[in-house]
Amino acid sequence: MPEGLVLLVNFVRFLVRLTVFTVRNALPLSVLAGLGWLGYRVGWVLPVVLVLVAGAGLGAWAVLDRPEFLRWVGYPARAKWRYVRVYRRDWQPVIVMAGLSRTHKGREYLPSIKRVRCGPSSDRVLVQMLKGQAPDVWEQATPNLAHGFGSSLVRVRAGGRPGRVWLEFVRKDVLATPIPALPIAAAADVDLSGLVIGRCEDGAPWRLRVQGTHVLVAGATGSGKGSVIWSVVRALLPLMIAGLVEVWAIDPKRMELSFGRALFERYGRYSDDPKGGMVELLEAAAKDMNARAEEFGGVTRSFTPSGRHAFRLIIVDELAFLTAYCPDRDLRKRAEAALAILTTQGRSVGYCVLGAQQDARKEVNNLRNLFPDRMALRLDESEQVDMILGDGARDRGAHADEISSIPQIGAGVGFVRLETTPDPVRVRAAYVSDDDISAMVTYALAHDDDQNGDTFGPAAGAA
Repeated sequence: MPEGLVLLVNFVRFLVRLTVFTVRNALPLSVLAGLGWLGYRVGWVLPVVLVLVAGAGLGAWAVLDRPEFLRWVGYPARAKWRYVRVYRRDWQPVIVMAGLSRTHKGREYLPSIKRVRCGPSSDRVLVQMLKGQAPDVWEQATPNLAHGFGSSLVRVRAGGRPGRVWLEFVRKDVLATPIPALPIAAAADVDLSGLVIGRCEDGAPWRLRVQGTHVLVAGATGSGKGSVIWSVVRALLPLMIAGLVEVWAIDPKRMELSFGRALFERYGRYSDDPKGGMVELLEAAAKDMNARAEEFGGVTRSFTPSGRHAFRLIIVDELAFLTAYCPDRDLRKRAEAALAILTTQGRSVGYCVLGAQQDARKEVNNLRNLFPDRMALRLDESEQVDMILGDGARDRGAHADEISSIPQIGAGVGFVRLETTPDPVRVRAAYVSDDDISAMVTYALAHDDDQNGDTFGPAAGAA
């Protein structure tokens, strides 16, 4: 190519880049131009005063309303800085070494950065992939990207339209420290479609839906399944006191749930089982659910909790005991039949099954696909992640097998796969201690006496 033509092409590229830069930074460039014009016309005292006033105003905003300041000023400014100093500077060498670029007829083709967004713990980079690339190519290169850009972890998310992906670069772990038990909310603030039981990785509240779904929690011993269960019970406590929610609990270990037995409408444990007490409780729930469905049939298609028809949460700790490990084969079959009825028909009439188990294998619980919302706490093997959260979940960043086994760091930490999205979300449940549970029982009984109700009483806990 002639030298003159090369110079012309480079000049055109420079003009295009300058135009793009000007358009993307129109507001700050306009402010700088205005200050420069004021300085030229009336002297530099006025621009300096304006800058100081603006700085004082931003400082006051940051102190008085830090979340909104970060949302509108802090995070966008950080995104600009990291785009220039981290991603644009190192983009070519990292992408080339990760094998995500292509060379054709001597010309190198690179995916392009379209946008950068920052949060409290991670950066999200929107990337325009090369023609013919697919997201799974980027999922395979996440270790290269993490090391190349100094991130502890990289996840690949859908980009909103074909040809684009979001790269989520995790800078720090905001879930590394335990979360204390959350305050008990007022009954009017409790939403069954989004119980606040912990925190997400981006710092937002973790809201778990219980109405209109069923929830499966899987994790190895000591992974924090109790934190999830008791955080749910704690979030429901105001509605339990009001008589709008009932919790039926099945506790094969006789340890995890027995501490708060007075809170439960019905309670089944292994020592009741010479006649199948735990299984009878499940069958009673299925029978009541069928009766409610018969009453609602042809009358309504939606469920609203009331004093007559309370929302019922069926908690089954150590679910695998009833579906696989129970020594009585007949009881196992009865338990599976009752669970199948509840999980296939109970959502629309105000029933939710919250099951917890240690073993992720399908032969241990062949009903797991009937649980729309699932959570994987610390697991022993990488293959178990996809068993719980679905195929490809680990490739999309759900590294549940890498969660720390140290309780202070990893207990209650896990990945959630919701019915509405295939992308796993990293969360941590609040830790509800024995003292917190005792305080919950005292609180519930005291408020129940104030209302002169019989929501909690001596019969509560009978199987």
